[in-house]
Amino acid sequence: MASSIALATLGLTKPKESNRPEISFAAKDTDVVEWKGDILAVGVTEKDMEKDDNSKFKNPILQKLDLQLGGLLFEASSEEDFSGKAGQSLVLRLPAGLIGSKRVGLIGLAAEASLPSVPYRSLGEAVAAAAKSSQASSAAVTLASPEAISAKQKPSVAAAIATGVTLGTFEDNRFKSESKKLTLRSVDIIGLGSGAENDDKLQYAGYVSSGIILGRELVNAPANVLTPGALAEEAKKIASQYPRVFELKILDAEQCKELKMGAFLGVAAASANPPYFIDLVYSTMSRESKTSLALVGKGLTFDSGGYNLKTGPNSRIELMKNDMAGAAALLGAAKALGQMTIRGVRVHFIIAACENMISGSGMRPGDILTASNGKTIEVNNTDAEGRLTLADAFVYACNQGVEKMVDLATLTGACITALGPSVAGVFTPNDDIAKEVLGAAEVSGEKLWRMPMEESYWNSMKSGVADMINTGPSQGGAITAALFLKQFVDEKVKWAHIDVAGPVLDDKNLATGFGVSTMVEWVLRGRHVPV
Repeated sequence: MASSIALATLGLTKPKESNRPEISFAAKDTDVVEWKGDILAVGVTEKDMEKDDNSKFKNPILQKLDLQLGGLLFEASSEEDFSGKAGQSLVLRLPAGLIGSKRVGLIGLAAEASLPSVPYRSLGEAVAAAAKSSQASSAAVTLASPEAISAKQKPSVAAAIATGVTLGTFEDNRFKSESKKLTLRSVDIIGLGSGAENDDKLQYAGYVSSGIILGRELVNAPANVLTPGALAEEAKKIASQYPRVFELKILDAEQCKELKMGAFLGVAAASANPPYFIDLVYSTMSRESKTSLALVGKGLTFDSGGYNLKTGPNSRIELMKNDMAGAAALLGAAKALGQMTIRGVRVHFIIAACENMISGSGMRPGDILTASNGKTIEVNNTDAEGRLTLADAFVYACNQGVEKMVDLATLTGACITALGPSVAGVFTPNDDIAKEVLGAAEVSGEKLWRMPMEESYWNSMKSGVADMINTGPSQGGAITAALFLKQFVDEKVKWAHIDVAGPVLDDKNLATGFGVSTMVEWVLRGRHVPV
């Protein structure tokens, strides 16, 4: 491990302590009218809001609530034209003594979704918003039609709601001079069963949510605070927090030079902030089990574009602090997994952390870099730098004897052009690992789509003076980027590349934590044991 890690102090900016939600969740079978607390939220679909011949609710739970409220719920929903459409919400403050809750809310719930967890996570986020506006410290969530969910799915639905509540409550105010105190402390999930399985699912949701929040904070942090050294320090925090399952190796520039990581060091050469190569290893290996995996995350803490400087109004250079979102997702997944015990598995979380800047010592267009596997790369565009850092990271990972490898990288604008801002692209020559990753995403609720690996496009990536160039024509840019990465993957290793350039930020340019939950699911595949 590097003996000392250099940290920047530009602008004298230091983040305040994170204001992370501390909410206790419980699965209960309490009668909704008897539950006592600040706000009772009911997830309803348009079907649940249908009226009978007497212009009253058909739904039994809504009938029961409305009877206790003297028709107030029906009257308010009619006056507010609340129909139960996804995104609608209605919150009423109640006179004392009608039911146990001080407020009741109706929240529109999508009846169907391609990813089953999505509407319930959205429900949880809406509950968090209602709790914030009313400064509630306690809340309960139920569904108007819980019988529509199978007994097998109910624990997962409860977990999705809990995840939504936690993430909806979270606000990243570390860089604001003033911030509001979070008030929500307890949430009961009613009518979706109770017992050990529900408790385990809720605990698991808490682990994953903590990882997503870490991922969001890392991406939101500005580049003058989250330098390569600071990213390495985050890995050290995780290793020290969960020493039972983690070991850590951090290499400095000299150590990377010894491993002949010319591609990675070429990108890092222009920055005053030194690079660090991070290998955070989760291990519970036994003699009987030999599952070894690698997760690799692009870790550019800032990307200026280098001498191919990002310019113009559409360059989004001000957002290039997010070019380490793949690395952030890995550390978030590591934090979540550190709270669990997974039998007989070894996972390398690998990040080649650096900045892509401009200086007299920086790489120039036309330079030739030599990667650690001996392959040479003509740099025809210094703004196609992430794939250069990943090249050496892949060689390192394959040398650790891993069987499968997945990388997450904000790699190309071309993937955003192809799939839009909400869907990540999956590139792999292996059908088995494609099914695994897409299956994990279906459980997590994150949107992924498999893209082609058109081998004929590789002809456009050949150089006259080196083995390859680092970027091809604009057409099919996400595909040629994946084909470039493939040159550094051992043929024995099953590998998938996930281009997350679009969904790592929301429409307000805030971090989403995309990738954390899918990577946790992919590692686990049903083997997690909460501890």
